Amino acid sequence: MKYDVFNGDADGIIALLQLQLANPTETVKVTGVKRDIQLLKKVTPQSGDCIRVLDISMEKNMSALHDALTAGAKVMYVDHHKAGDIPNHANLFPHIDLDANMCTSLIVSDLLDKQFHLWAITAAYGDNLFAKADAEADKLKLTELQKSQLKAFGTYINYNGYGSEVADLHFPPEDLYEQLLQYKSPLDAINDESSAYYTLERAYKADMKKAAGAKVLHDCDTAKVILLDDEPWARRVSGVLGNDLANQAPTKAHGVVTSNNKGSYTVSVRAPLSNKQGAVDICSKFATGGGRAAAAGINELPESQLSNFITELIGYYK
Repeated sequence: MKYDVFNGDADGIIALLQLQLANPTETVKVTGVKRDIQLLKKVTPQSGDCIRVLDISMEKNMSALHDALTAGAKVMYVDHHKAGDIPNHANLFPHIDLDANMCTSLIVSDLLDKQFHLWAITAAYGDNLFAKADAEADKLKLTELQKSQLKAFGTYINYNGYGSEVADLHFPPEDLYEQLLQYKSPLDAINDESSAYYTLERAYKADMKKAAGAKVLHDCDTAKVILLDDEPWARRVSGVLGNDLANQAPTKAHGVVTSNNKGSYTVSVRAPLSNKQGAVDICSKFATGGGRAAAAGINELPESQLSNFITELIGYYK
């Protein structure tokens, strides 16, 4: 069997999109909402299987990775999140780059000699790597309009991945991937008025309008933390809102805390854009935390630990 295991956000979807555009292959797709990152354990590996894993932390999937390699599967692993100790195994083909200005889609684009680099730039925008995406766009001499369109598209695709379950999303990630697969360039999708771009644009603007009234839990020179309600729209904007706030105040760290139906909080953290490190260190102090240097999160933060989280966030960047 052949499997594609990929994050349901812009970076994961577009990483797979590029690989499939370059070499169409029938595979079993394994994905989920953005925070559903322990995806490899959903595969039951057998000898001879070929598994591509895209944009999910190797460290968080290490046990399942060992199981796959032990079973005799071949694993191509492409990612930019915290990796842990990468196994030295003949059947593991890792492409890991932890640089804070890299994302999985850019790594894939390099592997493919930039065949579909416009898609990779779109993913970089979606991952809030605006400066990197702008630099790559400038190399291709894109117009300011094209850059703004790709930035919006990446943001919309990323926005679609946030939710506590797939029912919160406008498109299940696999369905969105299938829709985007018909376009060799993101500009082709933008030029198609029936594409997902426009559906997501309308939904994004409506949800962000609701988020404008979010409660501020803390705001100082170091960090800002806001609280969102336990509503589908709030879960959908939790990540992109953090990106938006980070771009408005690049010297501050930001935390978006969303009430959930488990009696706890889901937390999204963005390191200051002027100091893109530390987010994963902060979140990893809590049981369900993880991510990367510039952006990380906590899946379930107990209500009793909220003040502790805010203290950790402020203290780290003092």
